[in-house]
Parts: sequence; structure tokens; C-alpha cells
Amino acid sequence: MIGWRDGALAASFAAGCAAIGGCFSAAAQEGPRPAIACGGEAIARGTVSRVIDGRTFMLDDGREVRLAAIEVPQLPQPQEPGAASSGAAARDALATLLAGTEVVLRQAEPQKSDRYGRVVAFVSTARDGVERSVQAYLIGAGLARVAARVGSRGCAAELLARENAARSAKLGLWAGSYYDSLDADNPAAVLAARGRFALVEGRVVSVRESGATIYVNFGRRWTEDFTVTILKRNARNFVAAGLDPKLLAGRRVRVRGWIEERGGPWIEAARPEQIEITDRK
Repeated sequence: MIGWRDGALAASFAAGCAAIGGCFSAAAQEGPRPAIACGGEAIARGTVSRVIDGRTFMLDDGREVRLAAIEVPQLPQPQEPGAASSGAAARDALATLLAGTEVVLRQAEPQKSDRYGRVVAFVSTARDGVERSVQAYLIGAGLARVAARVGSRGCAAELLARENAARSAKLGLWAGSYYDSLDADNPAAVLAARGRFALVEGRVVSVRESGATIYVNFGRRWTEDFTVTILKRNARNFVAAGLDPKLLAGRRVRVRGWIEERGGPWIEAARPEQIEITDRK
């Protein structure tokens, strides 16, 4: 992937502005737009004193804030081709979005902070009484991916739609091949991504249950092939979202999450937003 300073990601950033209706710096010239369905009650307001990376910043009162529901390349992460430049692009874009404006933090989880004491929230800029989602912008510009945990179905649907649009337009992270969906039919390549967040796409061969677990199998050899597991206690959430795990056999799906090894490569799906059906019956 070409670095931000070299121009490719800069072009993607500009294209992302156009794709979602203009950069936030032009917000005063836009009419009000509907807010996306992300986040609960407002838990804080303030101005940003420093941006740390593409999803973390400091408020002027000293609190550290982590953007919920997105994954952004870390800084530095030299083992990922293009990660340094893509991580810098996300950081620079976030700094531009948040400069000189009030931000509103909306609750993302029942617990408002993580184990490091950071406030984890959905964040919006607030100009002229109109809030605009920072997460939605970064995803729409191809500078971030939707995380494994989002929240409400409406929020997940909106963010996934923006990610899919950015992917189709080859914006930002999607301009190169490193962040493309891995092929479930190539379990060795999926396993090579062990320990990192990735998207995996393929056709489900079978769905089986054993004890407290539902196994969504992408091959017939569990010791080698890619598998997704869903705890039965979470299955009702998938059904409520219109994604019954028992009906996935034969469907082509895209799965997002952290690659682990359990025999073959494996992702645990705890939330319905981790699985997208990509074929059409």
C-alpha cells in the first residue's frame, strides 16, 4: 500500500469525503442530516487536546477516549505492509476532524471505561447543533474497519454499509490487498493471520451442535479447516437479528473477528454483526 505522504491514501481520504457528503470541515455548509443509530445517552462533551492514534484521543480535561466499534491499524506496526502509513492516515484524519470543535461522547457499553481507564464511546462532532459520527466518517473514508462488537442492529447495519461502500470504491485500507477478506477455502492463509483482526469469506459446508457450542464449518476436516463457533446462549441474538446460525449451511458469508487456532483457524462469533451473508438466494 502506498503511504499517506505519497498520495494514495490522501486521494482515498478526499474520495471518502465525497462519498459521504463532504469532509467535516465543510459541515457548516451542509444542511442537517439524520444521525446514525449509534450510541446511547450522551456521557460527556468537551474539546480534544491531543490525538494519540487513529482511534484514541485526549480530552482537554485529561480523559483518554477510545472510539468504539472500529478497528484501525496501530502505530507503529511494521509487520503489516502499509500499516505505518495507513495508521498515520487514520491518525491525521482524526486530528483534522476533531480540530477546533466540540465533541459529544455517547455510551457504547454498560461500563463506560475499559480496563485501562479509557472512556470507550461513540463520538460525534457538534457544529451548529448538528452531530456527525466520527466512526461513520472514518469507516466511510476507508480509514477504519467495523469491529467485531458494534451495538444496536441499526448502528451495525449503517457502519457495515459504509464499510462495504468504501471497499467497493477501493478507498484507504481497501486500496491494497492486505486487508482484503481471506479465503476460507485456504485455511493455511487464514491461519497465517493468527492473532490479528481479519475478515474471512467463504461458503458454509455444515452447521453442527455439540454441548453448549454451535459449529459453523467451512470444510469437512475440523483439524485443518476454518470454523466459526457460536455459543448457544448467544444464538438468540443472531436469530433476533435475522441470522439463524442453523440456516447458514450452503450460504456464502463474510466473518470478522480475531483469528485463533483450534485445530484449524477459528473465529468465535459472539455478536450477529460479525457475520454477513454475501450471496443472494
